[in-house]
Amino acid sequence: MDVRNVKKLDYKMIRGGLILKPTRRIDSANAKAFESEAHALLNEGSAKVVMDVSDLDYISSAGLRAILTTAEKAKAAGGGLTIVRASANVKEALEISGFDAIFGIHPNVEAALASFESQ
Repeated sequence: MDVRNVKKLDYKMIRGGLILKPTRRIDSANAKAFESEAHALLNEGSAKVVMDVSDLDYISSAGLRAILTTAEKAKAAGGGLTIVRASANVKEALEISGFDAIFGIHPNVEAALASFESQ
């Protein structure tokens, strides 16, 4: 399992899925950098993207937009994006924006990866 830290974005490949794990915040100050890093990783790996947001304390509308563009890129490559382990405040932001219904929120990476197999 290859694990590296690219700026504020940890990632690894598990069972053909690209697991992205942002830390602390995705807001207007770093959303563009997050988006660029995520897209670069998508270009190198799997189009099945799992966003593990367990270490994310806050996400702004700019962060939500970065997740949406990442999901669009994954879908265009034949995959998709789903979310795992959202804290209460991040889950609330995802629910208010409707992202929970679009991408689904799973309790763990295994459940998220299984959701791609059922599509």
